[in-house]
Amino acid sequence: MTELQSPQKTDAPVTSWYARTRFAEFAAARLISERVNLVLVRRVTVTIWAATIIVLLATRTMSFGRSYVLVALALGLAAASIGRRNILSVVRDWLPFGVLLAVYDSTRGIAAFLGMPTQWHLAVDADRWMFHVVPTVWLQEHLKMAEAQWWEVFTSFVYMSYFIVPYAVAGFLWLKDRLQWRRFVLRLITIFFIGLIGYILVPAAPPWAAAKCTPAEVADGSAFPLCITQPVEDAPDGGLLGPVQPRHDGAQPYVERISSRGWDVLHIGPVREVLEVGQKKSNQVAAIPSLHAGVTALLAMFMWGRTRAFGRTMYTGYALVMAFTLVYSAEHYVIDLFLGWGLAALVMVGCHYGERAWTNRKDRRLQADSQAAFSRQDQAVLEGARGDLVEDEEADRVR
Repeated sequence: MTELQSPQKTDAPVTSWYARTRFAEFAAARLISERVNLVLVRRVTVTIWAATIIVLLATRTMSFGRSYVLVALALGLAAASIGRRNILSVVRDWLPFGVLLAVYDSTRGIAAFLGMPTQWHLAVDADRWMFHVVPTVWLQEHLKMAEAQWWEVFTSFVYMSYFIVPYAVAGFLWLKDRLQWRRFVLRLITIFFIGLIGYILVPAAPPWAAAKCTPAEVADGSAFPLCITQPVEDAPDGGLLGPVQPRHDGAQPYVERISSRGWDVLHIGPVREVLEVGQKKSNQVAAIPSLHAGVTALLAMFMWGRTRAFGRTMYTGYALVMAFTLVYSAEHYVIDLFLGWGLAALVMVGCHYGERAWTNRKDRRLQADSQAAFSRQDQAVLEGARGDLVEDEEADRVR
């Protein structure tokens, strides 16, 4: 007796809306690529973008604020993505990154609202203990002249580059390798928010602010004393840093904030004005740790194994020149740099082990899912075999 089995009903696969949308995008991109020279379009668009950025900078329409830089970078990446990848991926990848940075910027001044006392003596005393002098005072005594020198063009450029280079590197990694981009952005966001914790718990004044105030004026630990808005030459005896004894005629006998005066050598006043406006809007007592030092060190550490000898030299040299610039221009103390470098190393190590733990967890989950799938398949085969055995027994009884 032959066994009759009822035919099983099979449903046609249902295509999801996401799959249909992706297929439509692919079809449209293929159609456009066949009819339009996308390489030429990309080159023209990138050229227009670069020319627009130059004009905006020259006319002082664009500042170096983080939001402006990110928007400009996103537009440039969208232009560079023509013919390479979906332009909407710029929004998908960079919008969350921009939102997190906006949250960081909006909370940097929270220490003032929490009433945390500002540390005016901590970093000064630490530098004096390590070097028996305040390095900022010593450098300005020996190097500062009445007018900006040619080499200060490089220090001003290096200082300003902090507001551009980390995001430019992120954009380069995004175009080249999105996996490396995600790893770099994770470390960048992490160092920003850990640094934010430092700003909140230990708000500290930088050297240029300490040079404006006397111990009596900051005895209450105020974050925004009146002296911080006064001209530095009005502070008696060089403020908290003490008097400066310049070695060059005409140099001012007090510590000055000179991170942007190198632009005067090139007679590019708009760049200096834009930078100084941004400095006034930033948190004036966010010195510990130095994220200028921390982020540039993070760049050097992250790119060390991803570049050759020349690239390693450039990134390491960039971090060291940034350190010199920060101390010489009275933006940070040396202790701030050490803390920034230590934070960068901590972030690199922590993210490395965190990523490895996450990868191991995913591998274990995939392995468990695979084993479960095989177990279900084996169970189905076993149940099918049992069903066949029962049917054979029933057939034998009928015979």
